[in-house]
Amino acid sequence: MDTETDTDTRPLVIVDAANTVGSVPDGWWRDRHGATERLRDALAPLAGRGLPHAPGVPDWATTPPLDLVLVVEGAARGVDPVPGVRVVAAPGSGDDLITDLAASAAGRPCLVITADRELRRRVAAHGAAAAGPKVVRP
Repeated sequence: MDTETDTDTRPLVIVDAANTVGSVPDGWWRDRHGATERLRDALAPLAGRGLPHAPGVPDWATTPPLDLVLVVEGAARGVDPVPGVRVVAAPGSGDDLITDLAASAAGRPCLVITADRELRRRVAAHGAAAAGPKVVRP
């Protein structure tokens, strides 16, 4: 399932790492890189089993396989991918990269995980659905 063709056809789930990590006050600010790695590791099984049924999660996102992308920025740049999770470092604004990824998902379903209302509005303009961080937080 890791071929480029599969990536192009699987439903796309984009996770806003900064917003998702920051959604729980668990001390993440002391080690943003480590907190992002823990999130990445928690996401990996979801690529093969689908997201849980929850508010905002379309039915298609609960059925594997998924193309799961974790967008990182700032101190979390340098987090490596793992099987099931592609990690994409934003050269500037993570929100801009997430919007670009949602816009380029043409032809396949796209879900963005974030609590950022403005980002949700931006990706919705490209046909993407949005759900909150609780969907993927361990």
